[in-house]
Amino acid sequence: MYGEDVLAGNWRRRKTVPEVDAEPDMVVEDADSGFCGAVVGFELDAVVLEDRHGRRRNFPLAPAAFLLDGQPVTLRRPRASAPAPARQRTASGSVAVRDAPAQVARASRIWVEGIHDAALVERIWGDDLRIEGVVVEPLDGIDELSAAVRDFRPGPQRRLGVLVDHLVPGSKESRIVAAVTHPDVLVTGHPYVDIWQAVRPERIGLRAWPRIPRGQPWKEGVCAAVGVREPADLWRRILASVHSYKDVETPLINSMERLIDHVTT
Repeated sequence: MYGEDVLAGNWRRRKTVPEVDAEPDMVVEDADSGFCGAVVGFELDAVVLEDRHGRRRNFPLAPAAFLLDGQPVTLRRPRASAPAPARQRTASGSVAVRDAPAQVARASRIWVEGIHDAALVERIWGDDLRIEGVVVEPLDGIDELSAAVRDFRPGPQRRLGVLVDHLVPGSKESRIVAAVTHPDVLVTGHPYVDIWQAVRPERIGLRAWPRIPRGQPWKEGVCAAVGVREPADLWRRILASVHSYKDVETPLINSMERLIDHVTT
């Protein structure tokens, strides 16, 4: 397979052997043992090879100690290059845009049910929304959603996205949302009783969010269950625990991404 017998005679002295950078995944053969494998790393002055069975062996970086495509070579460590600057990410996971000029707000809007919802959305998607010029406005609940949509007068250049809590089949919220059918309005939601519950419970030291009986105010019930007197105190603790999309549940992420796409398309 090698053509002429490269090992015949004193081949190491017979000609100049090229030096080659041992790049990751480069396949070479140790000339003495015949062990063939891919470069997977280095240990001190040795290169680590891994064969097709997953076995690893270390070989000194000696002159003319390896065969590359059947030809003798001297392996060397690749010269260290300056690391490429890491791409900065926003809290939502998107690529951050630095030094962007201020944007004029679009006519389109995203509505959320209350100020806690707005604060959590700002915490995760605020950078993205500012780049897109999208304003998030809190409502005082969604009982009058149909009337609010009519007053907004949505259109192709004036789109509306609405984030709704507890949007599950058979709920009061689902019946309210069903009455909104405008083509330039997208209503999405999450299954949680309150936006608090969309935060992963382990972020505030809970194994799971407490189950609160029907008829009992949910926030007050949660506070009582975890030993916090005032809902405002627990909310500050919850919001402080959120640093990125990884701190909230997937249904909230999916809903917000759909709304942002809707109002910016």
